Amino acid sequence: MLEKEEIFSKVLRAGRRTYFFDVRATKADDYYITITESKKFTEEDGSFHFKKHKIYLYKEDFAAFSEILSEMTSYVLNHKGEEVISERHQKDFKKEYPTEKVVTEEEAPKISNFIDIDFDDI
Repeated sequence: MLEKEEIFSKVLRAGRRTYFFDVRATKADDYYITITESKKFTEEDGSFHFKKHKIYLYKEDFAAFSEILSEMTSYVLNHKGEEVISERHQKDFKKEYPTEKVVTEEEAPKISNFIDIDFDDI
């Protein structure tokens, strides 16, 4: 499928990623949107390549897509705020790992899927 020229375009550069928002026309001259994520990958020898992922969004899906995107972005911002929390963005970032619960001998019989195995059994 050959795509026609963009009718209207916007670009969002975000670190190694670039997002392209394009309005295009169908064969019937109706409009739809493509959203392309382009991510730059650098090889060990210094050369680089881009990986691209594209979403086609048609008018009949605009309202639902917009509503869900708004709901999802609001959810993230309401629960985590706008501050970026990651190893890449914060030098003092410490990833928290869930701690494993140590089962005592008294608790072991209460756990239904607990199996006591001796190394001699293996």
